[in-house]
Amino acid sequence: MTGGERRRIVVIGGGVSGLTAAYRLRRTWGQEAEIVLVEQAEQLGGKLGTVDLAGCSYDVGAEAFLVRRPEVLALAEELGLRDDVVHPGPASATVRAGGRRCRIPTGTVMGVPAAAESVRHLLSDEGVAAVRAEADLPPLHLGGADVSVGELLRNRVGDEVVERLVEPLLGGVYSGSADGLGLRATIPALAAAFDAGAESISAAVTAALPPPSPEGQAKPPVFGAFRGGYRSLIERLGQRSSAQPRLGLPVRSVVPAGTGWKLEIGSAPSPEVLDADAVVMAVPAPSARRLLSDAAPGAAEHFATVELASMAVVGMALPPETRLPEDSGVLVARGERHADGTPFTAKAFTFSSRKWPHLRGANGEVLVRASVGRFGQVAELRMDDGELLRNVHADLAELTGIRAEPVDSVVARWGGGLPQYGVGHLDTVAGIEDAVAAVPGLAVAGATLHGVGVPACVATGEAAAAEITRHLSLQ
Repeated sequence: MTGGERRRIVVIGGGVSGLTAAYRLRRTWGQEAEIVLVEQAEQLGGKLGTVDLAGCSYDVGAEAFLVRRPEVLALAEELGLRDDVVHPGPASATVRAGGRRCRIPTGTVMGVPAAAESVRHLLSDEGVAAVRAEADLPPLHLGGADVSVGELLRNRVGDEVVERLVEPLLGGVYSGSADGLGLRATIPALAAAFDAGAESISAAVTAALPPPSPEGQAKPPVFGAFRGGYRSLIERLGQRSSAQPRLGLPVRSVVPAGTGWKLEIGSAPSPEVLDADAVVMAVPAPSARRLLSDAAPGAAEHFATVELASMAVVGMALPPETRLPEDSGVLVARGERHADGTPFTAKAFTFSSRKWPHLRGANGEVLVRASVGRFGQVAELRMDDGELLRNVHADLAELTGIRAEPVDSVVARWGGGLPQYGVGHLDTVAGIEDAVAAVPGLAVAGATLHGVGVPACVATGEAAAAEITRHLSLQ
C-alpha cells in the first residue's frame, strides 16, 4: 500500500496481547487504519476463558493479575472497567507437602526463605538445619550468569525447600519444574539481589522482600480480578479496538511483499490472501517459529527453543451448604499421595468462594477450581473429562474431607498454554526481539517474552503497537 491509502494492520492472535495491541493501534490511528485480527480459534481471549458455572461467570484460564504491576489496572480504568475490579478476601494459602497441609510461610520470595524459622513447620529437622547453615557456606557469586532455580537452591538450602515450597509455587505459575526454570526470568528479584552484592540465599531474599506496611496500615492487595471474569476485559478490548475479527482461520504464511506484507489465511486448498502495511504477531512460540521461518529466521530459531507445558482446569460447583476450609486454597507438592498410596492428580486447588467472596453460584453454590498438569507429566492430561473430574474430586476429599458431589462442573484444557522460562530465557527473548527489530513493519507480543501473567502480556501488546506506530509514522 502506498501513501494516501488507509493503512491496514493485521494482528495475528486474539488473546489479551493481540487485543491490547489492536486497541492501542486504534487509539493512535483512529479511522486512518483498518485493523484486522486473525484468530485460529472460534472465539477471542486466548488463554483467558470465562464460562458459566452454576450461573456464575467463572474464569477457567488465568484467574487473577498482580496488582503491583500497573498495566491491567490502567487498562481497566481506560476502558471503564475499574469498578469491576475485585480483590481476594483475607484467607491465606496452604501447601500439601511431606504428607501434611501447612500454611505457606511469610518472609519468603517465591517460597525461598530468608530465615529457617519461617519454614520450620514445613521442613524436617535436617531441612531446617540446611537452611540455617546456608549463610555460612562460601559466598555465592553469579557473575551475571543465569542458573537453574532448582540447582541453585538444592546446592545451597537443600532439596526440601525446592520440593515442598519453591516448586509448588513456581508450578502454579509456569506448570514447570524448578530444575528446568531459570532464575533470572522466574525469580528476577533474587537475581537482582545477587547482582547488587548479596552473597547468600538468605541475604538475597532479605534484600528482595518488600518493605513492611507501616504500623496500623493494612497491606495493599496483591491480586485483582474482574467481577464478571476476564470475559469483560476481552469483550471491551474487542469493542474498543473496532478490529475486524477473522475467527476460526489459521494463518498459513506471512511474507514480506514490497514495503508491506502478504498473508495467507484459511484452508490450505483455497487460502485467502491479505495485504498489510504492518503485522503484529501475538501467538505461542511454535506458531511464531513456523510463521517467521522465512521473514525473520533468527527469531524463528529462538522461538524454537522455548518449550511449553499443557494444563487443564476443572471447575466444580458444590451444594450451597458445603463448608470450605478457611484457607484460600492449597498447592500440592510433586509426589504427594493419598493415605492409600494413590497419587494426587491435581497440582493445586483454589477454594474460589473463599478466596473471592463474590464467587457463588446463582443458588448459592460453592465454587472450587482445580489445576492439573506439570511440564513433562502427561498421563493426567490424557484422562477424559469424566475421569479427570472424578480424580480431582477424590483429591479434594483427601485434602479437605469434602465429599459432596458437584451439582455443576466444567473442564477446560489448555494445550501448550504455558511457555517454560528455562535457563537463559532472557537471552532467548533478546535474540527474538533483535531479529524482529531488523524487519520493518513487524512486531511480536505474548507470554513467550517478558512474563506469563496478564499484566506482562498487556505490556507486550502495548510495546508491539508502539513499534508498529513508529514504523508507520516513518512511511
